Amino acid sequence: MTALLLSREDLRFQLYDWLHAESLLSAPRFAAHSRETFDAVIDSCERLGGDVLLPCHALSDREEPGFDGEAVRLPDAVVEAVRALAASGLVAATQDDAVGGLQLPVLVEKAAQAWLSAANIGACAYPMLTAGNASLLLAHGSPAQVEAFALPQLRWEWTGTMCLTEPQAGSSLSDITTRAEYERDTPLGPRYRLSGRKMWISGGEHTILGNIVHLVLAKVPDADGRLPQGTRGISLFIVPRTLTADEGGERNDVSLAGINHKLGYRATVNCALNFGEGRFRPQGRAGAVGYLVGKPGDGLACMFHLMNEARIGVGLGAAALGYTAYLHALDYARNRPQGRLPGPAGKDASQPQVPLVAHADVRRMLLAQKCYAEGGLGLVLACARLVDEQRIAREAGDGEAAASKQRLLDLLTPVVKSWPSQWCLAGNDLAIQVHGGYGYTRDYRVEQLWRDNRLNAIHEGTHGIQGIDLLGRKVAMHDGAAFEAYVRMVEATLSRAAGGGCAELADALAARLARLREVTAALLRVDDPVARLANASAYLEAFGHVTVAWVWLDQVLALGGRDDGFARGKRQAARWFMRWELPRVDAWLDRLADNDDTALAMRDEWF
Repeated sequence: MTALLLSREDLRFQLYDWLHAESLLSAPRFAAHSRETFDAVIDSCERLGGDVLLPCHALSDREEPGFDGEAVRLPDAVVEAVRALAASGLVAATQDDAVGGLQLPVLVEKAAQAWLSAANIGACAYPMLTAGNASLLLAHGSPAQVEAFALPQLRWEWTGTMCLTEPQAGSSLSDITTRAEYERDTPLGPRYRLSGRKMWISGGEHTILGNIVHLVLAKVPDADGRLPQGTRGISLFIVPRTLTADEGGERNDVSLAGINHKLGYRATVNCALNFGEGRFRPQGRAGAVGYLVGKPGDGLACMFHLMNEARIGVGLGAAALGYTAYLHALDYARNRPQGRLPGPAGKDASQPQVPLVAHADVRRMLLAQKCYAEGGLGLVLACARLVDEQRIAREAGDGEAAASKQRLLDLLTPVVKSWPSQWCLAGNDLAIQVHGGYGYTRDYRVEQLWRDNRLNAIHEGTHGIQGIDLLGRKVAMHDGAAFEAYVRMVEATLSRAAGGGCAELADALAARLARLREVTAALLRVDDPVARLANASAYLEAFGHVTVAWVWLDQVLALGGRDDGFARGKRQAARWFMRWELPRVDAWLDRLADNDDTALAMRDEWF
């Protein structure tokens, strides 16, 4: 069954032939590893995905999390599957060995994680959030906070969440109203009492492990009791469900307000939480006990550490769901007899039906899925390698190289989150279509995979928000240095392709890169930010397609002279992408160049 999760051959090619994972072993941080240890981790996750997570995927969809009056309950098989993830060591896989980590490259960790996401992405959310929570505390927490709250998460004794959104604020964090009132200083940092409501909290309440560490954004009132305006007044607090033993070991004033019942991704319980409503009264009074992380007002900057990690994780999950759906569709198309080919012979009912894959239109759908799945996975893994390169440069004391890698990664973060979420979902849709009527039923896995993947364009910042982030902030930051670094990256691949057998592919990409550069410059000259960002989603689509075209060209170059079926399939997929997908960019960029106001000029009363 694991053969229908991912392609081990493609993963091996992307890791070693294209992204040269073994070259990372020269860095002191990864010197204890080898290709053998990399493969062992991936093997372990492949088995865990196929043997433990996959069998409860459908069950977790049928039996949603529920509240029994005392606690949030999940199916026993899901709970045991999530607990089994502890044995993989992935929660602490990329962390220092000093804190119990494996010091694994992020590139390899993401490749391993892909197997788990393809098997049961809802169950994977718990360790992913926990790892991000612990990573933030390692970066911004005090030594005492790391000891008390991060290490138990890395040991997979506790889980973690992030609590940003509020019912009335949505994605507008400047409008949050959760309050944090200073109480006293403690060994765990300044202690506050929090009150407010948080919404859409994945893993917010459950009994999988012993405790839940909430990272909560809140505002500290001024001397007159007023909350500061905007995002600069937001601070970050550690709010454990249960206080540490040194702090009394009581249940904190954090209570479940409700469970959100979702279209998909149902293994992950999603909650509304109330902080400080008085249901629980730690040390005799209402108010959720929270410990300040960093300085007052630094909350959003700290939280972006977790959010950026989570966005790469979202892209990975989207790519994995698209990939497994593609393999399911391919398997179905190869084994399902359906109709006969056009022509005189096709009218002879005495002749056997041909498999679906024999039909050109089915091959079209499969080829598009292959482009989205393998291209999306490649985009994620390329960004994961950038994370490793940035860390290697920083640890080597090369601040300039580290900053350059970080700028490029910052630029690509909205792309790596959104492109797989948008286009691998399109692949999921095609997988249903290949199955025909059966694809619309629960008899086959593809309908659940589509529902699971639909979330990825929404959470951790919607598609529209990522577009605004890319065009409104990222391409202009550092006087355009990040964008120019991106251009140089793509041009380096084009230079290697010059004069070879990839002229058609390279020419197609070069033309769109030049056009993207031209339109970007024009958009940055538009003074009115509302007008400039009105079509930011189209800019994100264009940028993403150009980037994935680079992924495909770079992978074709990595094939070298290889000429087996795998290599031929890669080249044909790259040809499809350049001929059928990349031309979409022309229409997007044409409208962006016009600074088209069709949507902006529409009035509410006209709908």
